[in-house]
Amino acid sequence: MSHVVSNVVQGTPRYRFAPSPTGFFHVGGARTALYNWILALQSNGVFVLRIEDTDESRNEPQWTQGIIDALAWIGIDGNDPHFEGPYFQSANAPAHVAAAHKLYESGRAYYCDLTSEQIQERAKASGKPGYDGFSRDRKLEPGPGRVLRFRVPEGVTVVHDEVRGRVEFDNATLEDFVLLRGNGSPIFNLANVVDDITMNITHVVRAEEHLPNTPKQQMLWEALAGRVPVWAHVPVLVNEQRKKLSKRRDKVALEQYRDEGVLPDAMVNYLMTLGWAPPGDVEIVDFATIVREFKLSAVNHSSAFFDIKKLNSFNGDYIRKLSPDQFVAACEPWLSGGWPEERFDRSVFLRIAPHVQTRVALLSEVPSMIDFLFLAEAPIDEAAFGKAFGTEWAVPTLRAIRDRISTGEWSADSLKSAVEAVGAEHDVKLGKLQAPLRVATTGRSVGPPLFESLEVLGREETLRRIDAALTRAG
Repeated sequence: MSHVVSNVVQGTPRYRFAPSPTGFFHVGGARTALYNWILALQSNGVFVLRIEDTDESRNEPQWTQGIIDALAWIGIDGNDPHFEGPYFQSANAPAHVAAAHKLYESGRAYYCDLTSEQIQERAKASGKPGYDGFSRDRKLEPGPGRVLRFRVPEGVTVVHDEVRGRVEFDNATLEDFVLLRGNGSPIFNLANVVDDITMNITHVVRAEEHLPNTPKQQMLWEALAGRVPVWAHVPVLVNEQRKKLSKRRDKVALEQYRDEGVLPDAMVNYLMTLGWAPPGDVEIVDFATIVREFKLSAVNHSSAFFDIKKLNSFNGDYIRKLSPDQFVAACEPWLSGGWPEERFDRSVFLRIAPHVQTRVALLSEVPSMIDFLFLAEAPIDEAAFGKAFGTEWAVPTLRAIRDRISTGEWSADSLKSAVEAVGAEHDVKLGKLQAPLRVATTGRSVGPPLFESLEVLGREETLRRIDAALTRAG
């Protein structure tokens, strides 16, 4: 016998995202939240944020706020009319217990006094693992140390999944699972289902790691509500070894990528390509296109590789799409601490910004590209200095460059022409000739285009730094 309940949605579609506040916000959780948010926007439905905070030993208030802040960063806005919450699972504890008692009174659940040791002994004797239903017909009353178990029916439980299609579970492989522990506290599966029912959730979209719990939860939905939600289990994210992303091994915190300077639009776009792709061959698309085109039925069954290099590539593309003013504004969180505050000049940064934004993949890379403009002295990289001045022509050509640029027009083009002329005189190619000049004036061997940088730095400061480098080089 198959146990199937209609999951036809009536009324306003209600999606939920139910994280636990036990650490930084996982990128996989961010993708799941986006799936739910976009589906709610498509259907003019509701996105419910529920904080599953019943693990008191691991919950911290800062993690809850971290979840809210991280969601806001990727555009899931608590002020949007489609957003509801946050709700807290702990506040619904009386309803969890009441639902368990309802199941007991209806005969769908029963009490069991076997200890874990006794269960193991019986399993060893029978050769069958797990609990064997010993207390099913013992008609035990509630009592200290007694757990409440759900009476799993015979047959097959069929889960209709929007991503995976029809999934069957043989109920014979599912032991009568616990609803209330011996101390009376509810188990996750019960609390989760009761919360969803209480909040009128119509769609449960979550990671595939929850699929094994689904037959048990569907039985509880059927017993308590007479319906089941629309299920959808999306593929997990994996690393380059194709192992599930783990906070112990991988860089998984959304906050870390935010703090490194990934733009929220780039992160949203990239996460949405993990397991799903916009129609056509273009992966970089705006959010409106994602909302218009996304379908659960188009989500891939296979695990999705979270490729940090590809994320950075996406981010670089998004950075290059910014106007110079937008780019400077986006960089503001990283524009302090690297130089004396009074030396920073936004207008100076704005002049070099178009040349910087084509060369960075993360906003956190910007300070080291522009600090030479706001420090009293060039931040000398000793290794770069030694390499740049390690040739016999470095000092004489730099002196010649200084002489040529000490007068005349001060522009990127004129500076380039002057250096090219010195190169022709000394038979040194322009590419090589730039190395000592760049290190002398910017302190590093890489950075924004050299001649545009010198134009912004100015003649007086450029000549002063060249003199200092020549003295240093001996």
